[in-house]
Amino acid sequence: MTAVDPVKLTANLVHCASVTPADEGALDILHDLLSGAGFDCAWADRGGIRNLFARWGDAGHTKTFGFNGHTDVVPIGDAADWSMPPFGAEVKDGVMFGRGTTDMKSGVAAFAAAAIDFVRETPPEGAIILAITGDEEGDALHGTTAVRDYMNTHSERMSVCLVGEPTCPETMGDMMKIGRRGSMSAWIKVIGKQGHSAYPHRAINPLTAMVRLMDRLASRELDQGSEFFDPSTLAVVTVDTGNPATNVIPAMASATVNIRFNDLHSSTSLSAWIAEEIANIETEFGVKTDISIKVSGESFITPPGPLSDLVAAAVKAETGVTPQLSTTGGTSDARFVKSHCPVVEFGLVGQSMHQVDEHVEVAHIQQLKSIYTRILTDYFA
Repeated sequence: MTAVDPVKLTANLVHCASVTPADEGALDILHDLLSGAGFDCAWADRGGIRNLFARWGDAGHTKTFGFNGHTDVVPIGDAADWSMPPFGAEVKDGVMFGRGTTDMKSGVAAFAAAAIDFVRETPPEGAIILAITGDEEGDALHGTTAVRDYMNTHSERMSVCLVGEPTCPETMGDMMKIGRRGSMSAWIKVIGKQGHSAYPHRAINPLTAMVRLMDRLASRELDQGSEFFDPSTLAVVTVDTGNPATNVIPAMASATVNIRFNDLHSSTSLSAWIAEEIANIETEFGVKTDISIKVSGESFITPPGPLSDLVAAAVKAETGVTPQLSTTGGTSDARFVKSHCPVVEFGLVGQSMHQVDEHVEVAHIQQLKSIYTRILTDYFA
């Protein structure tokens, strides 16, 4: 039987303009391909989001390898800025261009192709699961979490999981992810009393309090890093009062901070610290405050061990490069898998993801399929 071409599959997926949360047929392509190869497929849709669950082998098998990925993509921006059609998947000089070529339709195509060919050629004693979502680039409220909930409801379980996100910063094989920092954002309002700028004693200036608060939050060293993580960071991303007048002290100021935190903290401990600093500002400046916090995910780590060794060995065998075990970068859907089973991430070079003229070397797509195939071969050996 003809092997599944991951390059052609990548192109077919890129042709689907699946800007989050739209699907535009991308998951239907995978559903039809996988079901035709003997995978049991089910939809785990929720909140208007399409999600695909596919399994080859027996449900609940104690040796089940899982892949996770997404087919939604970020917006293209101004199409006029692209030198190639954003959804054309055109190849020039061995490079395919298009939104999602790197992040991460090529990764999904590579592990789908690897899984199909593997079960056809060497049916394993065990099971393979593919959990593919259409909601990773957006709010991620009804994506991998919906697939995970479907699996829990139907007694489906992965023993280990590999997320196929682009992980390599420079060259193919140079990095894999064994964890991620947590992420949370806080929207803060400080309410004072409006007044004339010539009579500040008759007003309560919320900006004075807000600036002091932002300075205290941003200037604190949260930590110096831990065994597997870089130092935690807090960034002030906006401060605003909406006041164009120079003779008016405004009544309210708002600001937003984003914190990327390692395993020395939790969202609960950081929320308590922010609340304490806000309470101090209220006392010192006589202002009122309001705060809203959103936690995108807690930090997590899959300690170096059998799973990372398995993936690293396959990468080294196929590329000649030993991947660095890293926890750098932003969040990924691995944060939703960590409570289900051990999880690591490995994929393509991600330099062009989310950029105009996003692209991938065609040879890297083929190489990624080979890496995933070797991982499956070694796992079920």
